[in-house]
Amino acid sequence: MRFRALPAFVFVFLVLVHAYAEPSGKELLDAGRVDDAVAQLQQQIARNPEDAVANNLLCRAYFMMEEWDKGIPACERARNLDPQNSSYSLWLGSIYGEKADHVGFLSAAGLAKKVRISFEHAVESDPKSWEARSNLAEFYRDAPSIVGGGKDKAREQAVAMMQLNPGIAHWILATIFEKNKDTTGAERELRAGLAATNSGARSWFELGYFFFRGKRFDEMEQAFEHLLSGPVDHWEAVMDAGSVLLRAGRDYPLAAKLLRRYLEHPVEEGPAFRAYDLLGQVLERQGDRVGAADAYRASLALYHNYPHALEDLKRVSP
Repeated sequence: MRFRALPAFVFVFLVLVHAYAEPSGKELLDAGRVDDAVAQLQQQIARNPEDAVANNLLCRAYFMMEEWDKGIPACERARNLDPQNSSYSLWLGSIYGEKADHVGFLSAAGLAKKVRISFEHAVESDPKSWEARSNLAEFYRDAPSIVGGGKDKAREQAVAMMQLNPGIAHWILATIFEKNKDTTGAERELRAGLAATNSGARSWFELGYFFFRGKRFDEMEQAFEHLLSGPVDHWEAVMDAGSVLLRAGRDYPLAAKLLRRYLEHPVEEGPAFRAYDLLGQVLERQGDRVGAADAYRASLALYHNYPHALEDLKRVSP
């Protein structure tokens, strides 16, 4: 049986439909369009409450918005619908952890146990997930032993990560050294991470942030300059470097360059609405109130109720 070629106008129509198709929930999150993402995902869930993917993405949208109480039920539904999905357990543990950071001691202690259980289950479900092992290592590193924490446990996870993501593994080891007040050991591990990632952006950021904490500001700026010229293995590191320069009150032109570069390639891990707000703050510090206002409006176009951008825009509006 022979198939006839499509008429030209039908072919053009199909191309246009594909080009203007509604972005997926994940694409909306990558672009930082959380208002649109929440609306779309809520509709999907209303049509099919057992859509684990949509529930997980809705959880992640609320995570970006720092709406922990709204996000937790969606995270729990996704995990319960697909208990063996490592990513769903990881996101559930992450949002429990963020809420724990914003509540009282007694509530935080109860949530900490949920964080540990979720992260441990994420690792058990997918032992090759460096993201799961990294989050579990951070929990072990920071949590007291009464809720299952311990630096030795964190170190074990870092060792297990060496074959999966050596840059992150060296970073975890560096933070353990730093917690033990061994800055020499911490810097050695961070530089080992640079070597392991061929000067990846995340490793340059972590080294620069280490210099920031040590008030070694000239070296911090040099690290962030290098970040722009090496391979970008984690785009959110580019945004984070701009944010740290803003906090330090150093080299605003470099901060603006980093943030603009990031906004050409936004990812979910570094919400674009936050990057625009940071860029506005940098421009405001440079005396460009008009450019700052435009950046704040760009932030609010993605997340209309973003508290920081709302407050910042008021400050520069006539």
